Parts: sequence; structure tokens; C-alpha cells
Amino acid sequence: MLLFFFNTLGRLLAWAPAIIPQGLSELFGSLLFYVPTKRRRLILSNLHHVFPEKPFTELKKMARRSCIHTVEMALFALASPFFSKERAQKHISLHSSLEGVIRQSVVDHARPKVLLVPHFTGMESITMISSLTKLPIPETGVIYRPFKNKALEAHIKSTRERFGLKLLSRKAGFNEAGAILRRKGCVAILFDQNAGHHGVLTTFFGRLASTTELPGLLAQKFKSDIFAIYAKSNGFWNFKLHAEAIDCPHDKHAVTLAANTWLEEKLRNDASLCEDWLWLHSRWRTQDQASQRFRIESRKGELLEQAPDKTLRIWIRMPNWLGDVVMALPLIKALRTGRPDAQITLLTQKPLRPLLEELNVADELIDLPPRGWTYFFKLWPLRKRFPDVHLLFTNSFRGDLEAKIIGSPQRFGMERPGKKRALLTHTWKVPSTLDEREIHQSHVWEQYLQHFGLKTSLDTSSLILQTSASLKGNPAIGFICGTENAPEKRWPIAHWQSLIRSLLESLPNSQAHLFGTPRDAVITQKVLKSLNRQEQARTQDLAGKTNLIAFAQKLASCKLVICNDTGGMHLANALGIPVLAIYGPTNPIRTGPIFDTPSTLLQPKDCPKTGGMPIDQVLPEQVLTAALPMLLNQS
Repeated sequence: MLLFFFNTLGRLLAWAPAIIPQGLSELFGSLLFYVPTKRRRLILSNLHHVFPEKPFTELKKMARRSCIHTVEMALFALASPFFSKERAQKHISLHSSLEGVIRQSVVDHARPKVLLVPHFTGMESITMISSLTKLPIPETGVIYRPFKNKALEAHIKSTRERFGLKLLSRKAGFNEAGAILRRKGCVAILFDQNAGHHGVLTTFFGRLASTTELPGLLAQKFKSDIFAIYAKSNGFWNFKLHAEAIDCPHDKHAVTLAANTWLEEKLRNDASLCEDWLWLHSRWRTQDQASQRFRIESRKGELLEQAPDKTLRIWIRMPNWLGDVVMALPLIKALRTGRPDAQITLLTQKPLRPLLEELNVADELIDLPPRGWTYFFKLWPLRKRFPDVHLLFTNSFRGDLEAKIIGSPQRFGMERPGKKRALLTHTWKVPSTLDEREIHQSHVWEQYLQHFGLKTSLDTSSLILQTSASLKGNPAIGFICGTENAPEKRWPIAHWQSLIRSLLESLPNSQAHLFGTPRDAVITQKVLKSLNRQEQARTQDLAGKTNLIAFAQKLASCKLVICNDTGGMHLANALGIPVLAIYGPTNPIRTGPIFDTPSTLLQPKDCPKTGGMPIDQVLPEQVLTAALPMLLNQS
């Protein structure tokens, strides 16, 4: 039935006036472009990656023309088997370059030839070459991927072989292709499709691509000349077949790279060929497998040519709180190492952006819009940026909906029992055997990314501010007396008063800096008022008086930071400042400092390691006893 349908449709198209298949190409090609499908987004994404400098309106025009040419290609493939020799000569002609190759093959049988065929609209016309010239054609085979339907397969072979070329099934192996080349014949190979794990890693337009090395293997083994054979369009269903020599060593790698380079130059420099190429297929699917997304790996373990450009667009939805953001930074560093071809963009809350810029952890930062009814509408324009991957460190429906709206084809997140994440394409289901109370949050995230291919170990070395506060005199002792979002994590004001007085008395030359948000200023003012005049002179209350960058710089000027379990603790730890953190109800195993900086964590007596007791049961004397050695060891 399927064969009958294709035969009938092909005959009708072949006999119909050209205006009919041309109109069908325009109609269905436009529908292919305008209907909002994954294919439409794929073609726009491909063009946007390759030509980021072009206006989006121009890319849309290119995409629409390419869709029309794609339908034209399909209709030509259906109709051309029913062309007579005379009809074929009406639609197709040979450029002098290809006639020269044929003449050379007839006169000089010294070398076989490997012919590279790209996905241009008229590529099917290559099977008709012998009907287009009076010269005898050398023995030629065309390697193709066979169809599973036996009747359709037989039809394809009979119609494509009627002008003398042989179809060589990939499924049958390449012995016959080798035999043709031994007899000084020609073998044609479609070379510009994604080769998956059967190919080798190369770069195509700076992006990692898997390319077949079969042309190179054949050229190397049989010392073949290499030519690119392509059909250039002169109008609807009118093509001129060209040939260009690929001048490179007879080496499988050299041929593979030279073929990619040749095609790149054609697509960059010839606008008509660029629109004529099959942009609708996913040429760069090399690393699309979710299980390998965050590492570069080839089945053959090869990466050809120079390092790829930063063209893989990984967008990361950062957590909302400072502490969680800092704990995620080692993961971002690991992603950079695992995917050196990634351009990393962070989606972050606007107040956190300056710090992330200062730490230089990403290639780009995008502020999330303010909350409100227009929130998701403001995300819609980001779809035109065409990210490849959207990685979420958040666990909310809001974050999942953000990712869906932005439109990355791959959206990764964690899934816990009872909380489906239907808007994501790939989730790591947290194992029931994993007790998250007994593992640090950063290492939970590490397992999450390892599930999708990350092999790089976490780098927890200290981060460096691009600008640093100029320091004068002795470094101060920092105190973070509040917490932004959980009052139960705050050590009592009376305890802070007692501790700070004791430290200033024990260390007569020391200075104290009180840190906090504007909300914490009430706490720091009470602490400051409890000090005598001399102690107040040695204490600076900075709560609510610094922006995030100044806060980080001031933290970096301290020799020790004593604090609650709060975002400032994680920031100080990340900046290489020793930390003494006071815990009570929260779990230091899960949310403790992660960077390689000296830290001491204090809990109430008899408190479980995972927390759960009131923080006021940590006494000032206990903190003083822990703090003095840390300070005196730096003197």
C-alpha cells in the first residue's frame, strides 16, 4: 500500500506541470516553517548558532526558504524516478568541472575516486549523471542507508540504478565499495549528516559534531582522489552538478576535517547554497544523549582538530538564596571543565548578579524579572536565544515553567518522591536509598549531574574577587549576627554581646566588623550599644550599609568570620576566609561550608550531627574557646 502510494504520487508529480509541485513546495514548506513545531525551532536554532551575527528577521527568511527547499527535495525524490532520459536532461546539467572529472576517470584509470555528497536539494540528481553526458561513466557505487520495508527497498534500488549507478547498502558492509575502488571506480558517500556514535568528533562551525570517517577510511586505504559532488539550484527542479577537488593528504582524519571545512566555506560564502542545505536535520546531535550531556565523549575516544568554540549553550537556573548559590558554584566550575565547549549563562535573582559577575563564574548573566503577573511574559523573548540545555538547581514548578517557556530542547532537574516534574525533559530521580540528611547539598547536586555524564570532580578551591578592598592595619574579626530567612537559626543577641566583649578584651589590638542586611541592623545596633566606649571605637557596624560586592570585599578583609548558618558564612568560606559557624536546628552535614578553607562548626552539647536542637544552647564560652586558637594561630 505504501509503495502504491509513493508510486502514484511520484508519477502524478512527474507528469504534472512544474507550477503544481512548485506550488506544493511553497505551500507545505511555508506550513513547515510557520506551524510551531520542534522542527521549526530546530531549524531556527541551527541557523542562530551558525550565524549569531545575523538579525533574527533574516534568519527567519533563511529558515523559510530552507523549509521550502526541503519539500522541493522530497517531491523531486518522489518524481525523478519517473523522469525519462530526455526529461532528466531538461532539469539537470553538468558543470564543466564534473565533466572534467568524468573525462579524467575515462582517460586516466590510475586512481579511484571517493565522491563526497552534501545534503543540497538536488542531491538525488547525482544518480542520473550517466544520462547527462555522452562520455562513458566509470563504475560508480553510491552508499546509502536501506529501508526496512522490502518492497520500498526494491523500488528504491530499481529506480535509482536505472542509469547505471549501483546502490551499496550500509547494512551489507563496505566490501563492494572497496571492490569498486580496487577496480579504479568511484564511490559516492553522503557525508554531512550526524553520524552519532559511529563517527568521530570534529567541529563544524565551531560546534562539536559527529562526522563519518568512512570517506577518509576509503581514501586512505585505496589512495583515492577526493571530490565533492554537489547540485547547485538554478530554479525549481533545475540543477547543475558541480565537482570540486578536496586537496588533502590520504589520511582518514585529514579527509574528514577537509570535508567539514569545504562545506563550511560553501555555506558561509554562497547564499543560495546556504538556503539550499538541509538545516532541518540535527547536524550537531553528537552529545544529545542525556546520559553524556555534561562531558565530551566519543565512542571512539577521538576529538579531531582544535578545541571547539564555546557554542554549546548551557543555561543554568540558579537557586534563590545566597548560600545555595555559593554551594552551587563548584558544580558550575566542574561543568566548565567537563564541557569546555559550553557557553554558560546563569539565570539569577537580580540582587545576586553583581556578586556572580565579580566572581567571573559564567560567560553571561541574565536577571530574572521581578515577581508579578507579567513575570512569565517577560521571559518569552529569551526563546530567541535558543539555549541547548537548561539545567535547574531549583525544585519549584515556577522554575520548571520558566525553562519550558524559554524553550530549551533539553531541561534537566531532580525529582523527589511525590513531586513529578512534567515540564522537564530529563530528571534524576533521587534514590530512595539516599539519605539527604547525611550528604552535603553540593554532593547531592554532584550525583545529579553525574547521572547526566559529569565526570569532573568538584573543585572546592577558594574563589577570588576580581577587585579587592584595600586593607590597612590588622584584619578584622567578622561577625554575622542575623539570618535573612529563618529566625530560629539566629544565635541570641545576648550571646553575641558576651562573645564580642570577651574577644575584644582578649585581643586588645583587634577590630570587629558587624555584618548583616538592613533587617539585621536592629540586632547589630543592640550588640553595639552593649559595648563600652572603647570597644565601640574598635567595632564597625556595617549591617545594611554595604551592597553585596562591598560585603564580599569586607568579608575578604577579615581573618575570621564568626556566624550563624547563613549565606554570608558560605560566601566567606568560598573566599578563603576561616569560618566559625554556630548551628542548632539546621544540619551542618547538609549545609556546612564546602570550600577548602579552615572551618569549625559548633553545635549544642549532645546535639545529633544532623542538627535539631535550639541554637541558644551553644554558649558564648564554647564559641570563645574555639575562636581564640583560630585567631592566635594567624598572629
